[in-house]
Amino acid sequence: MASPQELSDFLAQIERRAFKQAAYAVRNDHTALDIVQDAMLKLAGNYSQRPVGEYPMLFQRILQNTIRDYFRRQKVRNLWTTLFSSFSSDDDEEERDPLETLRAQDDDGRNDPRDQVERSQTLAIIEAALQQLPPRQRQAFVLRYWEDMDVAETAAIMGCSEGSVKTHCSRATHALAAALGAKGIGL
Repeated sequence: MASPQELSDFLAQIERRAFKQAAYAVRNDHTALDIVQDAMLKLAGNYSQRPVGEYPMLFQRILQNTIRDYFRRQKVRNLWTTLFSSFSSDDDEEERDPLETLRAQDDDGRNDPRDQVERSQTLAIIEAALQQLPPRQRQAFVLRYWEDMDVAETAAIMGCSEGSVKTHCSRATHALAAALGAKGIGL
């Protein structure tokens, strides 16, 4: 049984990694923060009496389920938005300036603009290649190589066997290498 201080210490320790994982999945920092907070509240509310050793696996499972719930809600919301937008005419839309929609990136002025452009283009290609992977392969790849989890932890979080995790990771790695190689990026 964990004390409130142990729970608090665990949440403080996992906060940054969980945020990065959620931000990578949903591609929105504010939404990722909400997802992480929801996952932390679920862990504290429902599992605070569990031993501290069970927290990492429980939290990862809760975080993954919260991310899936977000995408399910988005799918339904997008369906209704699409249906309602079909009723509006083209005259109803405002003119939008594309420059106003660009997000300002944090820049400390130390990087060469060419390097920044190359880096952002490379990251965009990698992210697009990751998005083309099937969901289970993408999940296994991110947990194993982004979150640096071992095969057993990844299998427990994904709810599958260790052999399945290895298969998903292998297929994801080969698919990414082929996709990036086609774009001229060597690994």
